Amino acid sequence: MEVYLDNSATTKLSPKAIDEMLRIMKDVYGNPSSLHSLGKQAEDELKRARETVAKTIGADSGEVYFTSGGTEANNLAVLGAARARKRRGSRIVTTMIEHSSVFESCKELEEEGFEVIYLKPDAQGHISENDLADAVDKNTILVTMMYVNNETGCILPVDRAARIIKKSGAPALLHIDAVQAYGKLPIKVRKLGCDLLTVSAHKIHGPKGCGALYIKKGVYIKPLFFGGEQESKKRPGTEALTQICGFASAAEELTDLSEKLDRITKLRDHTLSRLLSIDGTVRNSPDDALPYIINISTNAVKSETMLHHLESHDIYISSGSACAKGKRSHVLTAMGYSNLRADTALRISFSADSTQEEADRLADAVKEGVETLVRIN
Repeated sequence: MEVYLDNSATTKLSPKAIDEMLRIMKDVYGNPSSLHSLGKQAEDELKRARETVAKTIGADSGEVYFTSGGTEANNLAVLGAARARKRRGSRIVTTMIEHSSVFESCKELEEEGFEVIYLKPDAQGHISENDLADAVDKNTILVTMMYVNNETGCILPVDRAARIIKKSGAPALLHIDAVQAYGKLPIKVRKLGCDLLTVSAHKIHGPKGCGALYIKKGVYIKPLFFGGEQESKKRPGTEALTQICGFASAAEELTDLSEKLDRITKLRDHTLSRLLSIDGTVRNSPDDALPYIINISTNAVKSETMLHHLESHDIYISSGSACAKGKRSHVLTAMGYSNLRADTALRISFSADSTQEEADRLADAVKEGVETLVRIN
């Protein structure tokens, strides 16, 4: 039996999303921008998909713009917001534990002359609300933070960020990378007070190659691409209708989030009890992390070695962000952990369909690996 516990990297396509994508590929092949009836048919499907995704985050359909994924949406939000507001200030506030799509965008902005403040997490991965408040000044034009860290599951204080910005008097926009929170925690953009918010299809059992950026009505950001009227010129180019409709189909299944969270919390607790009983193994995720993500270190076997061992048992997890491709975690490094702890880290990430049987098979295989594989000296 295959055990797939790498859902923070990507999820299996839902049968409903597959069926919807096949329908669109076969029957709705017109260009949504074309003026004939086939184009109108495609445009109608695009409109329905936009309304569906918007509803899941409490937005108006006209505030949702489809992209090629979370990375593009994050780039568009960070680069587009900063460049649009550069006459109002030059400071950007983010954290040292962001996804690379935000982190590298901020590095690019530093090259362009912007000042970027990178907030450091504590040893549990938390970002201090006080540190955030101290960093936001009247020269700040953008605050960009992830809702849930993709490696540890730590929940960042995004729900307090809008209040902090308002209190400071800064002209800052608030961008939230909600890729790992979407479909697991309830998200309402009005309640969060954000101006920009990123979601991705392939983290919720939708297709790869599709994401969306919420842009609050009245907020202007500069586009990254040029050459068409699509997505109100914020993301020109013919819309990937098949992926977008698959995304919307998966989004329709985002129900009973509280019930699913309760079940996964129990599964997380059981899994941790098994893993932490293995000699030398420690937990890197904080106690209040999103339970869908567990990060541990064996302090014994190199991550890559353990991953190959687990794969031989048809068990699939990761050592951290899939985008890092095996490089040492910048998140665990920022948290102050030793090279040994970072180099032996494992990330287990559940979906709503994960089971205790899968968790037990994982724990048994990790224990076997610690006892039999070559150890780091």
